[in-house]
Amino acid sequence: MRNLKLLGLTLALVIIPLVINVNSQYTASAQQDLSFVSQAQFEDWKQNINNWGRWGADDEIGTLNLITPAKRTEAASLVLSGVTVSLARNTDNVESVDNPCPVDWEMVNATPSGASDRIAFRCIHGLGTTHIDGFGHRFFDGKMWNGVDMADTVTMEDGALVNSVLTMKDGIVTRGVLYDIPRLQGVDYLQPGYRVTVADLEAWEAMAGVKVGSGDAMLFRWGRWARREAEGSFDTWEEAAGLDNNVIPWLRERDISILGWETPGYTPRPADDLPTLALHDFALTMLGIHLIDRSDLDALAAMAAVQNRWEFMLTIAPLPIPNGTGSPVNPIAIF
Repeated sequence: MRNLKLLGLTLALVIIPLVINVNSQYTASAQQDLSFVSQAQFEDWKQNINNWGRWGADDEIGTLNLITPAKRTEAASLVLSGVTVSLARNTDNVESVDNPCPVDWEMVNATPSGASDRIAFRCIHGLGTTHIDGFGHRFFDGKMWNGVDMADTVTMEDGALVNSVLTMKDGIVTRGVLYDIPRLQGVDYLQPGYRVTVADLEAWEAMAGVKVGSGDAMLFRWGRWARREAEGSFDTWEEAAGLDNNVIPWLRERDISILGWETPGYTPRPADDLPTLALHDFALTMLGIHLIDRSDLDALAAMAAVQNRWEFMLTIAPLPIPNGTGSPVNPIAIF
């Protein structure tokens, strides 16, 4: 028995360093040989893999066209246990390094007959608000989704006269698929600067037994909020993991309808790399994919692990804001 205990101790001492070494490959420094997308390649993609005109010259909903009645029925068939999970971060009215534009919230009254409060989102696209981007939010050289010139259609006086968030008033219901890359790699969260590649995404698909397809919502988690819990607040414009720009053609091939994430790009970025929002802006403007920014996917990841499945019905109900460029949202996953 004593010899068996010693053998077990010896094995433990051997195995533990191996686990640490495996995890060490998932750092930004381990990706030194991973090539960057050049500006020339990026410009070529703008011309050759965009979705402009695919659903007509006047289209304002992009890849939401892929969410057919059959896709919604498929999504509904995934509801087996009836458990619901929010993908939204709680609104935060405290300014911090990772939330420089908090919401304004205050009580209006509190009396024996009732109470009322007031809330204002000073920055709908802010770092602390889970929100969905409309196509009137970001542009390339003055052109928004479907080649629309923003000069006369998005103004300070009138807002977004086309491609506004109001096009999503009837809500979004589709199949959601979680890509939990920290779980794939056996870590709590990825390190800043790590670029998640197509190989990472497809390794997750093989492990989880699911893959995103036409009309689906892809939810990508790198562990932003888990890192904040462990290490405290940090500036996500300076420290974040994210999807590598080489994923862009893969997103087009998969024909997803929605892309949700915790942060819009990896940082720090090397000097010869594209800007932080390169993939964010390409997905929104060239592919017509609406984006759910600043999601909190930790509870979703935990419930998916309990349910042992990473696909679910997803519902999103943007606020009906005329001429708005985005909206706060509380996406709900239903297992």
